[in-house]
Amino acid sequence: MQLSNYLFFTDSCEQALEFYTQCGLGHVVHTLQYGKDGMPVPIESLRGKIMHAKFEGPGVMFYASDNHDAEPMRGSAHMLTMDDRKQTENLFGYMAKNGVITTPLGMQPWGNFYGKLTDQFGVQWMFDCPV
Repeated sequence: MQLSNYLFFTDSCEQALEFYTQCGLGHVVHTLQYGKDGMPVPIESLRGKIMHAKFEGPGVMFYASDNHDAEPMRGSAHMLTMDDRKQTENLFGYMAKNGVITTPLGMQPWGNFYGKLTDQFGVQWMFDCPV
């Protein structure tokens, strides 16, 4: 058994995945698009949008798609556990672009270098770097 996250966007999945690629998280390894190669189109505004995508990078794997009935992302976050403080700072900076920092990166009472943000696509990310 393996638990994987699945991110639902209303119409910005492709842009989000491009952003995550530019930040250095990994890249898209598989996509299906609404209306291509026989894939159904539930509503016309989804034609050409991402029906299903798999994203992978070193220690990262999740799925994503556009959905007309997607709800705002709440109640969960991707947690990235990293082993290099400088890499943590760099990635946090990239991911925070046009997003909202909810916990600035810093040393926490439990002894880890930690921060949290919501990116420009509404996805929450936690960065944890044990020192």
